[in-house]
Amino acid sequence: MIQDIMRHATSLEALKGAPDEEVLRASRTLPDAFAILLERYEAAFLRRAEHILRSREEAEEAVQDTFTRIYLYADRYRAQDGAQFSSWAYTILTRLCYTRYQNLKRERGRTLDLDPEAFERLPDSHAFLDELSIKHEILNALSRVPESCARVLRLQFLEGKTQEEIAELEGSTVPAIKTRVFRAKKALKKELPHHDD
Repeated sequence: MIQDIMRHATSLEALKGAPDEEVLRASRTLPDAFAILLERYEAAFLRRAEHILRSREEAEEAVQDTFTRIYLYADRYRAQDGAQFSSWAYTILTRLCYTRYQNLKRERGRTLDLDPEAFERLPDSHAFLDELSIKHEILNALSRVPESCARVLRLQFLEGKTQEEIAELEGSTVPAIKTRVFRAKKALKKELPHHDD
């Protein structure tokens, strides 16, 4: 047990200096590695989202949705010449911000000052934008996984709680919560409509 923890910690430490693409790939089998990408991009994503949406609260939600999307679809990322992980990630963020803007406008009757530069960079295809909006997909998938799985995923990804906070709420240990989160992510991924086995 102690050796496993040490190996786990060593793996995470080694990934801290690794390229984003390698960290993303590793996060598929070592979920804690995804925290490295969060650390690298969260502040910059938040600045970009707030610049587009003009609302801190909406920006935080868009960033959370972006990281969820990146994690759930990590196996779909393909490195391309001249396009790094950051380009792919920022594209997802910008498109989700645009979708959020459209939803706010339609559902709440609010008008937001969308950054014209961000708007001009987006493609015209509404089907493509709709495909990138995964909020409904995730909520539907969450309703189909066991409640214990859905609960830890909601706490971590929708409510932004740390695994330490979840362990305290659940009356459990952090290693047990890490295991539950890992299993819950696998269960959720199988329920998503575009999951490839």
